[in-house]
Amino acid sequence: MTASLFDLKAQMRVDARRTRDAAAARGQIGAALAANIESAITIPSTAVVSGFWPIGSEVDIMPTLARYAALGCAVALPVVIERGTPLAFRRWRDGDDMDTGPFGIAEPKRAAGDLSPDVLFVPMLSFSRAGFRLGYGGGFYDRTLRGLRAQKSIVAIGVAFAVQENPETPHGSDDEQLDWIVTEQKAFKIET
Repeated sequence: MTASLFDLKAQMRVDARRTRDAAAARGQIGAALAANIESAITIPSTAVVSGFWPIGSEVDIMPTLARYAALGCAVALPVVIERGTPLAFRRWRDGDDMDTGPFGIAEPKRAAGDLSPDVLFVPMLSFSRAGFRLGYGGGFYDRTLRGLRAQKSIVAIGVAFAVQENPETPHGSDDEQLDWIVTEQKAFKIET
């Protein structure tokens, strides 16, 4: 990543976080988000579905994960092993005892067991219709998506508030495209 791309992303993260914080303050979008996911994307009950424990003003995907668990899907949450590596995923069930990860985020305990997701709900600060997202800058999801795609077919679904869309979302060669983006207003498939 060039220094100018790095600087551009850093400034956009500040602006995007403010936009997302303002959207979150206006209310939750869980039901509308879940309806848009279910009407647009077929997720088989045999799939391993991963989400994320929401932090700050991130979209709360937990009700959607509970719905897929009720339909028979195995559900996983990401675990940070160390900086510079892909995420690991461990089974999660509502009510499980959790550990606190290195960034202060709840993570399933080691005893929960590792899973390899087929469908990943991905958090973001900003996104473009081209399927690129701006995350927090650690590269965890980009490394993870790249690694999983080298092993099998997966579906990466970015979830966000509609106001997080920014056609100028910067991206470089290390940034992985999403397959879908879903907001409270609509779901759209990324054409590559």
